[in-house]
Amino acid sequence: MSNENATSPPRRLLIVEDDAAFARTLTRSFERRGYEVRHAGGQADLEGVLQDFSPGYAVVDLKLAGGSSGLACVQALHARDPKMLIVVLTGYASIATAVEAIKLGACHYLAKPSNTDDIEAAFGRAEGNAEVGLGERPTSIKTLEWERIHEVLAETGFNVSETARRLGMHRRTLARKLGKQQVK
Repeated sequence: MSNENATSPPRRLLIVEDDAAFARTLTRSFERRGYEVRHAGGQADLEGVLQDFSPGYAVVDLKLAGGSSGLACVQALHARDPKMLIVVLTGYASIATAVEAIKLGACHYLAKPSNTDDIEAAFGRAEGNAEVGLGERPTSIKTLEWERIHEVLAETGFNVSETARRLGMHRRTLARKLGKQQVK
């Protein structure tokens, strides 16, 4: 096994995650799988980490501390290396943010909770699959509302007050709706 590591370059992974405990767990798990891992707590830490580290893989949390968006990190990482495989993780999954993440350079988008197996499988499925079945699924009004709320949330950088204003609803009503649907 050590001969294999000597001939193949190390797999380098960057984790952009503001939850330090989750980042440590992912780091240990990927290190056990042979990855060299670095961690950035958010966009502000990204440039410092990238000065002496060139990852081929990245895991980026969609919603970072301070209400900042991981989409800006995806964009910066993709601009730095268009071949980098980037997986976006989120507890606030929506079609709008998934589409934007892919447009900005992510190869996959996973809803939390996701584990190391899920993430590594997503790296392996970087190419699209034209064989995926097209099932008929009626979309409910609640689903459409949920997707529209998250689309506007992403547009406003996850600012709840501005999102409520744009949607024409009271901020507390929006907060209640978000609290009911929150993914943990």
